[in-house]
Amino acid sequence: MKKIEYIPAIDLIDGQCVRLTQGDYRKKKVYHSDPVQQAKIFEQAGLRRLHLVDLDGARQRKPVNLAVLERIKRQTDLIVDFGGGIASLQDLQSAFAAGADMVTAGSIAVKQPEVVHDWLTRFSAQRIILGADVKDGHIAIHGWQQQSAWSIVEFIRSYLPFGIQTVICTDVSRDGMLQGPNFELYAELRRQFPQLQLIASGGVRQKNDLNRLQTLGVDGVIFGKAFYEGKISLEELREKTR
Repeated sequence: MKKIEYIPAIDLIDGQCVRLTQGDYRKKKVYHSDPVQQAKIFEQAGLRRLHLVDLDGARQRKPVNLAVLERIKRQTDLIVDFGGGIASLQDLQSAFAAGADMVTAGSIAVKQPEVVHDWLTRFSAQRIILGADVKDGHIAIHGWQQQSAWSIVEFIRSYLPFGIQTVICTDVSRDGMLQGPNFELYAELRRQFPQLQLIASGGVRQKNDLNRLQTLGVDGVIFGKAFYEGKISLEELREKTR
């Protein structure tokens, strides 16, 4: 069984570490007032990577919390993938300048694919991740507030000729619900795209979910609420990173 990477998420609103339920900004819960301290907690648990989402940026369609990204990179050694509101080359360059190791292209990858194709050529597929957020079978954009006509499989397939290597797929209906990931979705994506680095996100509720995703062959899993609500402990995370 291949090794899987466990990736904690920090979602940002007003500079604080929050979680939404099913992407609903009205269902916000603050878990830590200082996301840098939260990032340090993850690092101390032996985790190497962080999924940092600028929810303010996703809604405003421009990065808002780059200062938080910069502080996390300055005060930790975590590998950070950053997303939320990246809508132009300037936004992308600003995120990299603030320290992002990788940037997730979400809404812009749907609305302006030719721009992301250029980014893949200019910055390499090691630094550009395709964000594929699924809601009712279709790709959702702008902080999950809008739906597109793309199906998940069609959307990912459209990027294969341009060299995409890593995809983060979030099932919005499961996100923040603590009801378990959409295992069927990830099994199908693994079958359809065996060559891609597939990162699952949304719905993780306990350690067994992490184990099951590993058996499906996904390369990484993003978790948030399960940790913040005490369903997965730091000790369990330490055991998995040894």
